Amino acid sequence: MSIEEILEEKASSNQKEHYVLRLFVAGIRPKSLKAIANLKNLLSDYEVDFELEVIDIYQNPIIAKNGQIIAAPTMIKQLPLPVRKFIGDMSDKSKLILGLDLKLKK
Repeated sequence: MSIEEILEEKASSNQKEHYVLRLFVAGIRPKSLKAIANLKNLLSDYEVDFELEVIDIYQNPIIAKNGQIIAAPTMIKQLPLPVRKFIGDMSDKSKLILGLDLKLKK
């Protein structure tokens, strides 16, 4: 599903916020695994529908270069707009909650 289709669908319905996230990691290392777990745990507490794509910059260096990734782990929120980048192991929950504009489950 393209970003345009997601935006159209969101505008025409009252469903949960849909997030498209890309997490860039540097191999299967403790910091990478921690970032994945922290992000999934955080999102499970909030009323969001999300797609999380994990990209290993060692296996996909072109994607990392095109995404202008200079550190890992780095998470890019593509949707909802605006696009935002977060660097680190995703353990700063308050920064992520504010940056992603998350709303608690009811």
